[in-house]
Amino acid sequence: MVDVSREEITNGSLTRALLLLAAPLVMQNLVQVAQQVVDTFWLGRLGEDTVAAVGLNFPLLALLFSAVMITNVGTQVLVSQRVGANDESGARRAVFHGVTLALVLGTMLAAFVFVFGVGIISLFGAEASVASMGVVYLTTYSLGFPLIGMCDAIEMGFIGWGDSRAALYINIIAVVVNMILDPFLIFGYGIPDFSGFQVAGAALATILGYAMSLLFALGMTLRGRNGFSITRKSMTFRRTDYREILDIGLPICGQRAAGQSVRLFIIAVVVSAGGSAALAAYTVGARIASVAFIPAGGLSQAAQSIIGQNIGADKPMRARRTTWTGAAIAAIGLTFVGVVQWAAPGALVRIFVPDMTPNGFKLTVEYLKILAYGYWAIGAMYLFNAGFNGARRTKVTMLADLLKYWSVRLPIAAIGVLWFGYTVRAAFWAVTISNIVGAIGAGTYYYYSTSNGMIERAIETASNPAD
Repeated sequence: MVDVSREEITNGSLTRALLLLAAPLVMQNLVQVAQQVVDTFWLGRLGEDTVAAVGLNFPLLALLFSAVMITNVGTQVLVSQRVGANDESGARRAVFHGVTLALVLGTMLAAFVFVFGVGIISLFGAEASVASMGVVYLTTYSLGFPLIGMCDAIEMGFIGWGDSRAALYINIIAVVVNMILDPFLIFGYGIPDFSGFQVAGAALATILGYAMSLLFALGMTLRGRNGFSITRKSMTFRRTDYREILDIGLPICGQRAAGQSVRLFIIAVVVSAGGSAALAAYTVGARIASVAFIPAGGLSQAAQSIIGQNIGADKPMRARRTTWTGAAIAAIGLTFVGVVQWAAPGALVRIFVPDMTPNGFKLTVEYLKILAYGYWAIGAMYLFNAGFNGARRTKVTMLADLLKYWSVRLPIAAIGVLWFGYTVRAAFWAVTISNIVGAIGAGTYYYYSTSNGMIERAIETASNPAD
């Protein structure tokens, strides 16, 4: 079993608490990526253009979901700090506010896509067939925004409470349903006189998966699990709770928007430099990299909860040590992952898209090797961000990503490809270089901030909530 008690989080071994709390989150992230892998596997059977069409949406959807991150991080940090301070009723109330806020934001996002989706996709300058499929995928997927946002808010509540297994179960439901439905909705397998919805079928399978997982999550919160439940008393609307979630989460929205908006520009650079083959390479590289980042993502989420609970419990040294311990574990682990990817990139590409063109295959192999050099930095960066987020310093993580993406990644890619003619490889190297620079800068500033009382100020804020 991988249960972690509140006593272990605030008094036990930090390494043990991190690893045990992160284990279900790593598995959770794995099943989330499995969903993307399965979609890419089936869509790859439709051809390279279909993979490229989904690739257009990958950073765009992430940019749109930046708004949902307001509720995700805001809910997790607020719940963890209140749990650490033994304010369980306040923690339950925070989850209710996070879920209702996610419903509103998700509905607004869906409406935005239906109005502006076609125009947004056209800005990428992709080939007509790729752009057309991209619009179909985006508009279909947007129907699930409210469901996905609410489901994620409940997950973050459980994680903040210290129950990461609940989040794992919720995600398993979503992915299993998606995996079962993909071949039927994409190709119509086994259904007479039905050839499938193709690219729209992949989006529909994802939506139905999240619908089932949301019902499961709501059932757990109403029934109760490990002391956590949403009760009638929790279902009150307080502006102060919404304000705290927004105060913590809005900078995270800015952070994600900064990164994902740059990825949109990078895609435009990649398409202009190498066409559909380069875009497919960038897409496959991003999907494979997302598998590699799973351990760091799980550690980051676990660290945020542990840091938040220790801040609520007035234990600044443990909060600080959690960040450094997690950063070391993530950097070492992702170094080994990078070595494996660098040694066998071709095998990974064949698994994802077996019928890729020779040029697309060559570019993808090169991109995977280039990405591997910066994996250690990505792992460390995840944990430094968790250190700032757990202390409610989400504005710092926003600024760090602004600098990383806009001051390093985009200039290197644009100047290298558009001005100096270094081909699409300049854009690939821009990703790795920006990751390394970002990790070194974030680590340096975290050391400086914690040496100057950042954690102590966070404890004071947590112990004096808004009225």
